[in-house]
Amino acid sequence: MTKRRKSDRIAVRGRIDSRHPTVTKSDRGLIPWFIKGELILNCNCTVFCPCVVSLGRHPPTEGVCQAWAGIRIDDGAYGSESLSGLNVGMVLEIPGMMARGNWKAGVFIDDRSSHRAYHGLTQILSGRAKGTTGLFKMLVSEFLGVKRTKVRFESDGKARRLLVGKRIQGEVVPITGQDPSKDVVATNTKYWMGSDIIVATATKGRVRAYGRVWDFQGRSAEICAIDWRGPER
Repeated sequence: MTKRRKSDRIAVRGRIDSRHPTVTKSDRGLIPWFIKGELILNCNCTVFCPCVVSLGRHPPTEGVCQAWAGIRIDDGAYGSESLSGLNVGMVLEIPGMMARGNWKAGVFIDDRSSHRAYHGLTQILSGRAKGTTGLFKMLVSEFLGVKRTKVRFESDGKARRLLVGKRIQGEVVPITGQDPSKDVVATNTKYWMGSDIIVATATKGRVRAYGRVWDFQGRSAEICAIDWRGPER
């Protein structure tokens, strides 16, 4: 049997690691973590995103999914490191049905994060930390990047805003139902983000990041309370 050259082993490892942020073997999925807060998302679907009720088995209304998302962490930790008070922005691109994978994802992490918090959020959002977001490791085939920058998540009445410089400028508001004082909510779903999803729309949905130039104003949006944890769900 021909012995594999050392240079070959290094080249293969480099290709695999380039798909996800680098982690040490001892860290993979072993550190307990949790995130409680709120998530907002705006995609290019022309009506409320079918992924919520179909669990990704129905194609997006435009055939492909392009989306930005924002996470406000009210309470959270990665091991002994606090994640509370931090915000995260994301850009997602999915070529068809969500459940079939081959996603592309780019992440923006709050520049107020410590080194350990930044590392923890990178692990969580790459799926390496397992738990609720562990599906990312299976579904995301390419990470566009992970950047530390100023990320603002604002609430103004029922409106929610995500501001990541000029990269993401978004605002979502719940749609109006028969009783204007109550939100229209898809409840008791099996959606991975959370079981109760407020049906919303975007009053602003501008993305200029990772080579993407999108504007999803007037398109589908979601507001969701999150309670994520790992390494077990």
